[in-house]
Amino acid sequence: MTTSTAQGERVPRTVYIIFIYLVIDLLGFTVILPLLPSILDYYSHHDKDGLYPWLEGCIKHLQNLIGAPSSLNKVLFGGCIGALYSFLQFLTAPLIGSLSDVYGRKWMLTLTTCGVAFSYALWAVSNSFALFVLSRIIGGISKGNISLSTAVIADVCNSKLRGKGMALIGVAFSIGFIVGPLIGAQFAVASKGSTEFYVGPAVFALALALLDILYLSIMFTESLPREKRAHSVASSLSGALSYVNPASLFTFQPVQKLPLKDHQVLRQCGLAYFSYLLFYSGLEYSLSFLTHSRFHYTRMQQGKMYFAVGLVMAAVQGGYVHRVPPGKEIKVCLVGIMMIIPSFIIIGVSWSPYVLYCGLLLYAFSSGTVVPCLTTLVSKYGAPTQKGTILGIFRSLGALARALGPLLSATVYWWAGPVVCYCIGGCLFIFPLLILRNLHRTVGDMVK
Repeated sequence: MTTSTAQGERVPRTVYIIFIYLVIDLLGFTVILPLLPSILDYYSHHDKDGLYPWLEGCIKHLQNLIGAPSSLNKVLFGGCIGALYSFLQFLTAPLIGSLSDVYGRKWMLTLTTCGVAFSYALWAVSNSFALFVLSRIIGGISKGNISLSTAVIADVCNSKLRGKGMALIGVAFSIGFIVGPLIGAQFAVASKGSTEFYVGPAVFALALALLDILYLSIMFTESLPREKRAHSVASSLSGALSYVNPASLFTFQPVQKLPLKDHQVLRQCGLAYFSYLLFYSGLEYSLSFLTHSRFHYTRMQQGKMYFAVGLVMAAVQGGYVHRVPPGKEIKVCLVGIMMIIPSFIIIGVSWSPYVLYCGLLLYAFSSGTVVPCLTTLVSKYGAPTQKGTILGIFRSLGALARALGPLLSATVYWWAGPVVCYCIGGCLFIFPLLILRNLHRTVGDMVK
């Protein structure tokens, strides 16, 4: 299965196989999004092991010290859970990428997908908050499959087709955000009156993960031939501590024998990506809590909101990002960031759902452009034996940002409220904007 481009080149069949794999994976991943506020409500009344009440007691003690409102405690809980999940991705993504450089992409994709399936199985039986947290821990450790998917695209696509391949990954994310939350909300509506409403979505996610494992075993052909792999685990993981050392990650230190100018571009890309996602992820994790508290959105209304955001993202990625020519990625990123600055402010001050959706429209455009274009740019650098490591480091920087972002945002939201939180977040996007402007000049000088 190949598709001809306007220039007569063909997108490799493997790209579409990975696209379908990611759609299945992300449908399972996103079913929880509209349910998280309700899940925390459930454990606040039905936790059987005492972990939730103990944590709530700690938060209330802190709340009394600084005078934060108790009505926003669940926002802080949600931010902590999101931070934990992403922090584990930060720890494991580069290691998984490096191991795939030695053992191949297929073996590591299958292994990580098995871990994802196990996390969903635990979620399905999580009648206590401790089990739910454990399921999120295992899921976070296993989520290196996303960075592996980008490495597969880099393996099979040349420089002209790589942007189209990365755009398809973005489309897979959009489809996941369109359909997954609606399915999760529909399960919640169908189980109305049942205290364990989370079982249906969890079993559905588990079934999708098992389907993905079967699909990989039948359809996916190894994209990294043995002759192009790293020679040993020792050589690939020689700087093992560097993979979890932020200072080493920001400098891409584990990637050896790259030209100095290429290393400079990777460092700036990594810093821009990190700073963008640091502020972006705060909105991403607190959005469902904002609509739940301000507009009293039901689970179905939450699902419809994510459906609208995903629809715009899919349209942007399929109709615009897919056609971005090589060398124009940074310009598209700059436009995306300029869109998200007012979106944060509009969402923060929104007094009606109509105003909220105006902000979400700009937010969705940025979501559909910045990350795919930066990933495309980074994937151009390094030898075949290094791409798994480079993209693993890149995704790990994103995971570190997603670990810190929800925690910082939730803390400000909890302490000062959503208006202050979102307006400050919007203004802080000036930092990735300036980094990308400097990167644009750097890349332009290299071309000259």
